[in-house]
Amino acid sequence: MRANRTLYLAVALSLVALLTVQCTGKPQPTAPSVTSAPVAQPTVAEQPTAAESGRAGIFVYAHGTQFPDLDPAKSYSNDSVVMSNCYETLTFYNPPGSEEILSPKLATSWEANEDATEWVFHLRQGVKFHDGEPFNAEAVRFSISNTKALGIGAAYIWDPVEEMEVIDDYTIKFKLSYPAPLDLIASSGYAAWIYSPKSYQEKGSDWFQQGHCAGTGPYIIESYEPGSRLVMTRNESYWGGWRPGQFEKVVFEISQDPVVLQQKIEAGTADFTYGIPPDNEEVIRNTRKDIVVYTNPSFQNLVGLLNTRKPPLDNVKVRQALCYSFPYEQFISAVMGERATQARGVVPVGMWGHGDDLFQYTYDLEKAKQLLAEAGYPNGGFKLTMTYSSGDMDEQQLGEVWKAELAKLGIDLEVQGMNWDAQWQLGKSDPLKAQDIFVMYWWPDYISPYSFLYSMFHSEDEILFNLCYYSNPEYDRLIDEANEVAGTDREKAAQMFIDAQKILLDDAVSLFFYDVSNTHLARADIKGYVDNPAYPHVVFVYDLTREP
Repeated sequence: MRANRTLYLAVALSLVALLTVQCTGKPQPTAPSVTSAPVAQPTVAEQPTAAESGRAGIFVYAHGTQFPDLDPAKSYSNDSVVMSNCYETLTFYNPPGSEEILSPKLATSWEANEDATEWVFHLRQGVKFHDGEPFNAEAVRFSISNTKALGIGAAYIWDPVEEMEVIDDYTIKFKLSYPAPLDLIASSGYAAWIYSPKSYQEKGSDWFQQGHCAGTGPYIIESYEPGSRLVMTRNESYWGGWRPGQFEKVVFEISQDPVVLQQKIEAGTADFTYGIPPDNEEVIRNTRKDIVVYTNPSFQNLVGLLNTRKPPLDNVKVRQALCYSFPYEQFISAVMGERATQARGVVPVGMWGHGDDLFQYTYDLEKAKQLLAEAGYPNGGFKLTMTYSSGDMDEQQLGEVWKAELAKLGIDLEVQGMNWDAQWQLGKSDPLKAQDIFVMYWWPDYISPYSFLYSMFHSEDEILFNLCYYSNPEYDRLIDEANEVAGTDREKAAQMFIDAQKILLDDAVSLFFYDVSNTHLARADIKGYVDNPAYPHVVFVYDLTREP
């Protein structure tokens, strides 16, 4: 495995030497290809089956990041893979290709008035929380009110909710201060979880953080070793019932080493993973009949947020120079291949609010030199620090390639891998002491451009995910108004969101590197898996079975 990792890094670094021609073309991005089939003959000995190893009823997810927050009112990160198996939302956003955009979950039906300022949800009866308490309209009211009052993570999605009226045990009315698509909001993979009022009030946030849950979902957290392992067990009283062949337990094995993730899926000690070295994905696709490689479009992209508060990046011309310094097309072609397309703005291709005609920065070192000279840095002469999530080889190689390009401008880039929690804590510290460039992936809370445009770029009193520390009242007003308009006129709102992205591009607050596809690996005996870009990297284990 080490040889493969070294070879992969060498391929990316050799790209630096090949970048002798500046690129000025602006091709239209296209959706990533879809592939989901194992290929013919294995080249290694077959591993024991799960049944043979005694874990037929246990689903193991080899996961590459830690779970920062297990409180359903606050969770806003990679812990979504856990939350989605123990909590549920009122509505569910269906995967691409479905007949309907949304399907019922804890709500069985819903309707809105003509201007989308009042919504009534009819709730599922006979549902209980993990602590035995009944699910009802009062629990919905408490969950949303509590999440909104805490104001952490994606709580902003409930901003339009002015009042909630419990009509009866299984009917709740939402009165909004402005029109909003509340049925979409209620399907969010963050901040829309419904949880037990009794457990939250009596046990508090720390109890959840320690590895407990009180939702309505099919699995309950049994044990938690932070940074190492989380085990879930079947909720025997789950309202959906149980069928033969469904999994008894779910185990998340955490490792930040992509080679370890690959070893686990190849050895059959894990059933599912993602984030292994991409060149090795192709080897597995072509040589292993016992593993399926799924590659599907996503609503996810990679950004490089620029610290607009810290010199010299407080100068817009320096930021624009950086935007022209990265070899987008060459990097994508040599390293990412069909897994990515160059981003055009921050809203990914395939989502409403994406601008096909938005300006795209290209690789142009002469333009970068000109801008640096205009900013008072004709020879560069400064150092920048870029942080990324350690273990992500794409981000690592991007940093090394970019470091070589910036050296041509007299800029010294330090590329620093960090575990996600440490990187995020640094980003939330004093901007003048924080990183210069924060590289991370973003995906939506619910399927709206507002998730991208608000979370990363709206002014914040307390830093959360606006890790470029950007503040522009005109931009704030435009996206806030567009979010209101989205409830009644999506086409108009889409154009407003596109106009807002023009502001971001002019102010050069971030490099928008590429829109990326989802690639996941599963053992071939796992049946029922469907990738859903609305819930990135989530496996809804209740839907799965293991083929005997």
